[in-house]
Amino acid sequence: MTLRYIAPLVVGLIVLTCKTWAAVDVSTEDRVDVYLKDQAKIPCMYNLKEPAMMIVWFMKLPGKDQSRIRIYYYDNHTEFVEEGSDYAGRIQVSHSYDAQNAVGTAVLTIDTVELSDQREFTCMVHNVLKDNGEGRTRLQVFSSPSLPVIELEHTGISVTKEEPSKVANCKVDNGYPRPNITWYKDRFPLQPSEGEIEIKESVTVKTSGLVKVESQLFMKVRREDEDAIFYCEVQYFVPGASKMAESNKFQITVFYPTTKVTLYMNPPDRLIKEGDIVEIHCKGNGKPQPIFTLTFKDKEILDEANGIWILESVTRSDSGTYECRSFDPDTGIEVEDSINITVHYLDHIVVTPEEAVLDQMQDLTLTCNALSSLPTYTVWHKDGWSEVVERHVLELYNASYDTAGMYTCEVKVPSLPELQEQKSVQIRVQGKPVIAVSSTNNADRPVNVTCYAQGYPIPNITWTLSDRWTGKPVPVLDMQSQSTDTDVFSMISVKATSALTANCRAHNDIGTDDDSLSIDAIARVTTTTQVISPKAIGFTIIPKQPEKGGSGVAIAVIIICLLLIAILGSVLYFLYKKGRLPCGRSGKQDFTKEKASKDDIVMEMKSGKSEEAVLLQGVNGDKKSPTE
Repeated sequence: MTLRYIAPLVVGLIVLTCKTWAAVDVSTEDRVDVYLKDQAKIPCMYNLKEPAMMIVWFMKLPGKDQSRIRIYYYDNHTEFVEEGSDYAGRIQVSHSYDAQNAVGTAVLTIDTVELSDQREFTCMVHNVLKDNGEGRTRLQVFSSPSLPVIELEHTGISVTKEEPSKVANCKVDNGYPRPNITWYKDRFPLQPSEGEIEIKESVTVKTSGLVKVESQLFMKVRREDEDAIFYCEVQYFVPGASKMAESNKFQITVFYPTTKVTLYMNPPDRLIKEGDIVEIHCKGNGKPQPIFTLTFKDKEILDEANGIWILESVTRSDSGTYECRSFDPDTGIEVEDSINITVHYLDHIVVTPEEAVLDQMQDLTLTCNALSSLPTYTVWHKDGWSEVVERHVLELYNASYDTAGMYTCEVKVPSLPELQEQKSVQIRVQGKPVIAVSSTNNADRPVNVTCYAQGYPIPNITWTLSDRWTGKPVPVLDMQSQSTDTDVFSMISVKATSALTANCRAHNDIGTDDDSLSIDAIARVTTTTQVISPKAIGFTIIPKQPEKGGSGVAIAVIIICLLLIAILGSVLYFLYKKGRLPCGRSGKQDFTKEKASKDDIVMEMKSGKSEEAVLLQGVNGDKKSPTE
């Protein structure tokens, strides 16, 4: 057995023998762990039949000296802490002795532990025979580091670089003992490998004794690394255990060349019409995006907005093939893509003929055409609402006044509803006027007499009113008229205080037509001709219905009045016969008589509390004696 193996055995044997021979048995903990700035307690136990005569605590100096210095002394008469030492005012020792078990304890307490307190402490115990025993304890100080901080490279990392590129820096501070840093990619630890992964660490011991550790990760990245999750983990020690802390997770920007470009519209798959705004996008599969060039009809447009081109208010001339091209100067790769764009259109409508004037019973064919890039749908409307036919040709047969009107051709594109056009044509049917007169009856209200005339050229309407009893004309005071392209509607309001005749006359260059209407004194129509035409725009002829029971009340009132008149006449005649009316006897009062027609009877009533009068007019103008 060589000397280097024999020496440790001899030393161990001597120590064991010394402990056996020592009269004082002292036991201490090999190591006591404590956080920086906390309080440390180092126990020292001994076995004696009586309390120790003397207890001394020593500390060992750091470095090569390895000498020890007394910091505390105790005996039966004296106890003190060495003045001028690093522990003056920071340490104290508590004593206890268990006589039953013959065990004594001396606990060294150190307040506000510093990093410099990390050293070996020795407890020496003497008995009454001045024999002694020693126990040694190492004090270990810990300080938890700060959370790890990641510092990223702001620029991207290219896959084309041959050497590993710096990815990030992981840093922790104020730790003790030194923390350890490990890098992870997708939860798998990264280990240095030749030409692929390199990890550089730097350790800085600060003046306070605390440690700062930085770790730099270098990698040769690949395209798939842009989706990877990276972070660093810090492992550090605490009293009685070890802990770990993870940094924030991050991703790296990976640059790789473009090998394919895609040209498309946004939004895609939509029909484009003239006047639309079109966005054309060109996108490559590389990072960063290269500079693109858009080509249309041999004209090149450089990329100014990250591969996006805006075409304002496109026309059919913008239809065609667009090509996008990119070139990578680093790799020399050139790629391109193309797209075909069609701008759809619908031209203005051409209607033949653009206007027409027909004779009655004449035929006409209208055509409506509009050039479009898509299938169209054509429909004809009349006067803006009724649908006539669903095709581009409209045939009119046997023209009449009802045929006349505004015909509108509407062309739509079913697959692109925004494309639609319409055009109107006025069709007129010429002929002499055709007239119709009607009225509305309202007791105690003016009578509204209406006249409707069709014809082209547009007829002129004139009204005449005459008194049927006297034959004299009556002025027309209130007249309203309205005309369209094919007809005229006129209305007058008449206050029928006597029997009237209303005559409406319509005439144009081709002919004349008229019609009359009789109105009696109580606004009852004796002759009514009523024609309702949908072409009387703006007027609606609605005969007013008499209120329920109104005719019966009027007849009853008339009968009662006639009875009262008859009774009053009888009384007056009786008084006259008896000679009690002086006017009858005087013979000086004349009654002026006027001729009247045989069939005319005019009655006038004035109601009041002080006056009643009755005028009786003879027939054929003959005078009669009072007795007759």
